[in-house]
Amino acid sequence: MRVTIAAVGRERPGPTRELFEEYRRRCPWPIRLVEIAPRTSGPPERRRAEEAERLKAALPRDAVLVALDESGRSLTSRAFAARIAAWQRQGRSELVFLIGGPEGLDPALLDRADLVLALGRMTWPHRFVRVLLAEQLYRAATIQAGHPYHRD
Repeated sequence: MRVTIAAVGRERPGPTRELFEEYRRRCPWPIRLVEIAPRTSGPPERRRAEEAERLKAALPRDAVLVALDESGRSLTSRAFAARIAAWQRQGRSELVFLIGGPEGLDPALLDRADLVLALGRMTWPHRFVRVLLAEQLYRAATIQAGHPYHRD
């Protein structure tokens, strides 16, 4: 499984970037990070639409698309791992996660997504979302590999 995280905004060096990089290194699936500069002027709808166009340009063809949004579906770590395993069994080898900017993701991207996923109902800083997502990808890979899971 090849993973792309396409995010609006640029992460600066610091502890959250280091933690993201640690989980990225630990994950057996290659994780590519694509950062899109946020649109800073204009009405929110136009900013989201322009960011969506730049995000779409970064997507691999035929990828499973997962949009992160607070209104999305919450999954347990096991259910997340099972969902990824199901896509792998279907022959899907590209997995893309979209992280929107301050205004969120454009509704067209949410509609296009194979899964709209929430990492909880609280709003998270985008740099934390990257860390949480990388950790959950690492955890999903270890669950799939049969490593002991602390909830068992």
